[in-house]
Amino acid sequence: MISYAECSARERLAGVVDAGSFHEWLPPAMRLTSPHLAQLGVPSSFDDGVAIGRATLAGSEIFVAAQEGQFMGGGVGEVHGAKLVGLFKRALRDRPRAVLLLAESGGVRLHEANAGLIAVSEVMRALLDVRAAGIPVIVLIGGANGCFGGMGIVARCADHIVMSDIGRLAMSGPEVIEASHGVEEFDSRDRALVWRTTGGKHRWLSGDCDVLVEDDVTAFRAAAIAALDAARPVTLEALEAEHARLAARLDFDGAEAIALWSTLGVPDAAQVPDLDVAGVLALGAH
Repeated sequence: MISYAECSARERLAGVVDAGSFHEWLPPAMRLTSPHLAQLGVPSSFDDGVAIGRATLAGSEIFVAAQEGQFMGGGVGEVHGAKLVGLFKRALRDRPRAVLLLAESGGVRLHEANAGLIAVSEVMRALLDVRAAGIPVIVLIGGANGCFGGMGIVARCADHIVMSDIGRLAMSGPEVIEASHGVEEFDSRDRALVWRTTGGKHRWLSGDCDVLVEDDVTAFRAAAIAALDAARPVTLEALEAEHARLAARLDFDGAEAIALWSTLGVPDAAQVPDLDVAGVLALGAH
């Protein structure tokens, strides 16, 4: 068992796709760095924190991107975003069986501000174009930095989300909420609270991710293979159903995930934080 969370972006790629099949586009040797970071005296990365390319998965051609959480927390800047957009646009032309995104990001880099925000909006538009073309977009979330901010929105635009129990997915990160509204609103140092609110178990129980797996590279690979045909057409009916589900959640007036799980019909909800993945899946509430 190899921990997905402890791997680098390229180590995850090597373990998830077919052995030796990854061919990287715009690799570090091309030295495509951010045009903004150097001006601010901030160290750059020769791949700007994301690896993109083509590979095979169970023998099928896919396009794949992996964000490097060890560089600026996987934050999205102008070049980083442009590489993701280019990947999706090439998918429209070449029509792989699926596009796989190994997401790990705290969101937009504050250093690049508007350039990063524009980049994320372009990524969302390109992703939805790929979905509209019938090519499934599969997102894997299990890195130590989680998937927050603009990338949290990008993930929820995809056809299929796979998370580990230690993965995290949300719009605003715990530290951002605390800084904006105070520790009384959300204590970012309360790790149990953070995972109850944003972690993989919560997201699976509340229907925000499709598959919950162990923190294991092999488990993520198996889930990605199973999702190769997970295309979900973006239809009016699907959007209305999603809006109805979210509206029902807005009616919930509790302050804790455990209370929400109970409302959703999860048996013995208070025991969920102590359960392993198999135990959560055995609850059958999704």
